[in-house]
Amino acid sequence: MANTAQAKKRARQTVVRREENFSLRSRMRTAIKSIRKAIESGDKELAETVFKKSTSVLDSIANKGIIHKNKAARHKSRLASSIKAMV
Repeated sequence: MANTAQAKKRARQTVVRREENFSLRSRMRTAIKSIRKAIESGDKELAETVFKKSTSVLDSIANKGIIHKNKAARHKSRLASSIKAMV
């Protein structure tokens, strides 16, 4: 357990940051799942609109440092290519 006032404050801040990061990461996963679900449904227009909305979620999470920018780019690239491959 933290002994100093500084250590106690850092412990409190860590809890708050962890909860915020957890919710943001969950939002990212939900956005990716919604794109994949739209792709599986076979509706290309729906997939493209969901993709456009979800890319901003991925970018904002990458800008906050929750995930690396290359990881966000990798997700966007793979999802975009799978949308492009739809018939």
